[in-house]
Amino acid sequence: MSGKASTLTTACILLAGAAVLFAQMPPQMPPPVQPPAAQSANYVVGPQDVLIITSYDQPDLTGKFTIDADGSFTYPLIGRVTVGGMTLRQVEEMLEKVLVDQGFFRSPQLTVSVEQYRSQRIYIVGEVRTPGAYPLSGDMRLVEALALAGSTLPTASGEAVVVHPSEQGILVDPLAPDPTASDSGNVVRVDLRLLENGDLSQNVDLRSGDTIFVLRAESVYVFGQVRNPGAYPLRDKQTTVLQALSLAGGVTERASTGRIQIVRIVDGKKAEMRVELTDFVLPRDTIIVPERFF
Repeated sequence: MSGKASTLTTACILLAGAAVLFAQMPPQMPPPVQPPAAQSANYVVGPQDVLIITSYDQPDLTGKFTIDADGSFTYPLIGRVTVGGMTLRQVEEMLEKVLVDQGFFRSPQLTVSVEQYRSQRIYIVGEVRTPGAYPLSGDMRLVEALALAGSTLPTASGEAVVVHPSEQGILVDPLAPDPTASDSGNVVRVDLRLLENGDLSQNVDLRSGDTIFVLRAESVYVFGQVRNPGAYPLRDKQTTVLQALSLAGGVTERASTGRIQIVRIVDGKKAEMRVELTDFVLPRDTIIVPERFF
């Protein structure tokens, strides 16, 4: 084996080891951002939410209260109060005002928070471990939502799409190549790679009714003189031939790394081309590593 071929083979094996190591690790996401102790005062309450109301003056006014289907609940001294559609801050101000107006207190101090979020939901589908509907809590963002769904699967691509409900009731195509073709204000594309690396601009704020699509990675096919031939998800659009070979466990000792070919569909026709290890691969490419002559 020539020095060049030996070096390339070693590089493939080292990259393969790294790929195996990361494949055995759960998908990494930034740690969930914990909501502040004083929950967002802008959270809009609704039916089935469980509120905790704390009175610093009268312990008898402190307790847990479940909002009924009509958006109301019964509060001591006051009776039935309608809060559906109000923010937490508005609920606080309304209760304090009624207590003053009815002559119970001069300057009551109440704090309203949410113990259980039940009225607002988001939907997470695609390449996540536990897709489904989840309660929207406080100032929830994308990272927290993905954590609720058990994080992404190894088959996930590096992209997610967040679809906000359309106010006009128009159906939005989350997979449209150009979001403006549907409704750019309702479709947000997220680069999960940047998010994993700490780019918080990708950590999208979520709204009630949002749907998060975690897209499936397209595959690249690796055959010939590699240790584990087969199809592999292409998560990174900038994947080189060498990196693709590492996904397949690296090349064997009989591999001819100077004669690697890619079979690619171009304009509906099959094309074969000789490639270098540093060349980029495309989705649905087939990489063929031939056996060396001697």
